[in-house]
Formats: sequence, structure tokens, C-alpha cells
Amino acid sequence: MSETTQDTAVRFEITVEAPVERAFSVFTEQFDRIKPREHNLLAPEPIAETVFETRVGGHVYDRGENGSVCRWARVLAFEPPHRFVISWDISPAWQIVTDPAEASEVEVRFVSDGPERTRVELEHRHLERHGAGWESVREGVDNPRGWPLYLERYSAAVAG
Repeated sequence: MSETTQDTAVRFEITVEAPVERAFSVFTEQFDRIKPREHNLLAPEPIAETVFETRVGGHVYDRGENGSVCRWARVLAFEPPHRFVISWDISPAWQIVTDPAEASEVEVRFVSDGPERTRVELEHRHLERHGAGWESVREGVDNPRGWPLYLERYSAAVAG
């Protein structure tokens, strides 16, 4: 996995042994296997599942064991099997934001690297939109327990 960081964006790249269509579908249709349960804005309520609605206008959300829902991203672009873009509706205080102007974006691109290999490029951009303290969002997603952990879990899901 390689990484490049700019002031207001974080980028990661990983290659998986799967055709681009499978690489895309595992990321979006099996996102529940990728997102760690401990990344939980519903706490102390345990997460029962994480859902990625595979359409523009859909959401990414956690459903608690008690049925509560925390919508923490909006699907802004959905172009199988090449890319999707979601908002990051989580503030520097790790609370949900409702103003789209205060949300960053995560774009994930899937680039065929042969019939059985796909390069997955993740860019978390516009972090400055989170306002005061936005650097803490960058630090949170750029550390080993942030996007690198998601990509490790994704790679395992593709392999398994």
C-alpha cells in the first residue's frame, strides 16, 4: 500500500488480485466486512451492521443492535465498476454534520491492472471544509487505524 498526503487531502493506493468488477462490488456490497465495528458513532450502542446504499442519493450508515441508525456519509457518485464518491459527514469532534458545505469527500477509483488485478485508489479530499480543527480529521483517517485499516480489511475480503 502506498500513501501520499497533502495538506487538505490524504491518498492511499492498494492492488488486489481480482478483476475490476469484483474489486468494486466487494468494496461497496461488502462494506460491512470492511468497516471496523469499533468505529462507532452510535456508542455505547453496538453496531449490528454497516450499510452502503449502492446508488447516488443513498447513504452509508451504521445500524445499532437496537435498530438506531447513524447516517455518516452520502453517496455522491456511483459509477460501477470504476468509481464512487461519498461525503464524510463527520466533524473534527467525531459528530455528524448536516451541512454539506462542512463535509469532506472520499473518492475510490478502481483501475484494471490486467484481467485479474485491480489498483484501488482512495482519496479523502477537501478536509478543510470541516472548519476549525480539520487537521484532526486528517490525522484520524491518515493513521494506521484509519483508511489503512479499511484497506487491509478490504484486501482480506477480496482474498476471502
